[in-house]
Amino acid sequence: MGGGGPVATPVATGHVRVSADVAGLDVVAEAFRPPRSFYKKSGGLKASATNGSNRGGAGNARMGAQARGETGMSSVKIIVTGIVSIVVQFGLAILGWGGWGAFFAHPALRAVAVVTVVLSAVAVPSGGGMNPGEQEDRSNRWVLGAFGVIALAVAFFSAYTDRIGFWTIDSDTTRWVGVAVMLAGGLLRIWPVYVLKNRFSGLVAIQAGHTLETHGIYGVIRNPSYLGTLTSALGWVLAFRSGVGVALVALLLVPLVARMRAEERLLHAHFGAEYDAYRARTWRLVPWIY
Repeated sequence: MGGGGPVATPVATGHVRVSADVAGLDVVAEAFRPPRSFYKKSGGLKASATNGSNRGGAGNARMGAQARGETGMSSVKIIVTGIVSIVVQFGLAILGWGGWGAFFAHPALRAVAVVTVVLSAVAVPSGGGMNPGEQEDRSNRWVLGAFGVIALAVAFFSAYTDRIGFWTIDSDTTRWVGVAVMLAGGLLRIWPVYVLKNRFSGLVAIQAGHTLETHGIYGVIRNPSYLGTLTSALGWVLAFRSGVGVALVALLLVPLVARMRAEERLLHAHFGAEYDAYRARTWRLVPWIY
């Protein structure tokens, strides 16, 4: 799962993935990714391990080669997803702003582009994916579509309302605050993926051999990745001084809360009292608030 600490999947909505992940645009790109057939068979790596124990060194060598191949393929998918995300995100923003030249003539918007590329590059080796694992709550997949629609609206209307001067916030200072907030949120979005690695997924799912992560940032909040997604999305809209964008980011809370509740139900069903004890001593999303 993308956000939760003991996240059952590894979100992220993930995931996943690249994390410019401004407002979840990576979800749009994920829709075009091929299925991870390696994981569709229950226990892909587990089966290889069994073969290795029966056949000695040759089996272990094949298992290692298979794991390395899967890791390499995951990195390729992350890169492709990142490129698609950036193209869609900035294509809509440039359209809303009124053109390529006008968009990149603004220093703060150039900084937004640089931050996006840097975060995407940092996310490449993080791991994660869209792995359904051993058990998935498929009824929650609707949130991916909701994230995608809101993300597209955020990308376009933040830029468009800034260009026409509709419901804008303050001055250029707001833009640079937005750049800083976006960077901080993007790093927070990626950090949990590095912690969870292959346990991190864009789906609500339990992975093979899944264990609860309760240390570090997960010892304080259960969904740091989701907090990072919201923060980076807020930074994006502030870079465009967009009041409409802020309202759209607030809409992300609807599918996000539904997602967190679905994860918590699945984690409770799988881990029982262990998860209940963890949940009792941590915050869901914002420390000391929620």
